[in-house]
Amino acid sequence: MRVLVIEDDRDAASWLMKGLAESGHVADHAADGESGLNLALESIHDILIVDRMLPKLDGLSIVRTLRAKGITTPVLILSALSEVDERVRGLRAGGDDYLAKPYSFAELLARIEGLGRRSGHETQETKLQACDLELDLLTRSVTRGGQNIPLQPREFKLLEYLMRNAGHIVTRTMLLENVWDYHFDPQTNVIDVHISRLRAKIDKGFDEPLLQTIRGAGYMIRAL
Repeated sequence: MRVLVIEDDRDAASWLMKGLAESGHVADHAADGESGLNLALESIHDILIVDRMLPKLDGLSIVRTLRAKGITTPVLILSALSEVDERVRGLRAGGDDYLAKPYSFAELLARIEGLGRRSGHETQETKLQACDLELDLLTRSVTRGGQNIPLQPREFKLLEYLMRNAGHIVTRTMLLENVWDYHFDPQTNVIDVHISRLRAKIDKGFDEPLLQTIRGAGYMIRAL
C-alpha cells in the first residue's frame, strides 16, 4: 500500500518510513500539517498516518478538512494524548483508528493492514506492472515484453519504488530516503548513475521509453 506519514518529529518519521518500506509499503512523508493536507488532498494514498499535534495545522483539522471534501482515505491518528475523551474526539473528527504513543511498530502495522482490508486494498502485492514492464516481488525478476531483464539489487529496489509510484513524479529526495535510506543529500551523482543504468536496461531496444526524466522535478515511470 502507499502510505502518507504526517509527522513533525524527524526521528519518529524516519523510524516509521523505514519500517513501512521494510514491510513492503511505499511511504511518503510530510513534516507539518499544511504540506500533509496538500498531499492528502491528491488522494493517491491508501492509508494516512496523522500525528495529532502538528505545526501549522493540527491532525484533527486535517481529518475534518478531508472528510468535508469527501475524501474517505482511511486515517490512523497517532497521539500522546491517550485519554478516552481524546480518542473519542479523534474518531468523531473522522479518524478511522487511534493509536496512543508510545506504541510498537508491530501494532501500528497491524492497524494499517486492518484499515487496508476494510477499505478493500490488498496489503501484499506480488507483481507490479507498467505497460509491458513487469516486476515480480516473489521471484525478484523483471521482464519487459516477455524478455528477462537482469538487475542488480539496488537497481531492482529503484525500479520497484518507481513502479509503485507509476504515473507520478518521484523526486530525488524521495529516492534518497526510500531507495538509499539517506535523510540528507550526499552531494553525489549516485541517483543519476543508477537511473542511467536502469534506463539502459529497461528502455534500450524497445519502441516506447518508460523511464522519464521530468526536468527540475524528478523521474517517473509511465503508467500506460
